[in-house]
Amino acid sequence: MFRMWGKIWKENRLLQDITIVDSAPQTEKNRTKKVFDAVEEICYAFDLAKPIWLDVNIREFKRIDKTRFSRDSFIEEIDFDYLEIQVIEEDEVWE
Repeated sequence: MFRMWGKIWKENRLLQDITIVDSAPQTEKNRTKKVFDAVEEICYAFDLAKPIWLDVNIREFKRIDKTRFSRDSFIEEIDFDYLEIQVIEEDEVWE
């Protein structure tokens, strides 16, 4: 099972949050596909355009499975400080 937590922050206060669950077997979707699908679902739930992954977001997400999308990542105006995504559960790999 793959779970991602999406949170909208403004002035150090949590405004909204949602947890997206993807229970598709690992053979159906790779990790990248699950991440992008979860971000798309989070944005749909919050009525946002999908953010642009900047180099800083990619590096941070690779390093700690968490990143923040600020105003620079959105084409349209946003009325919050940032959208934070975090992987909270990963599929286990059995070899």
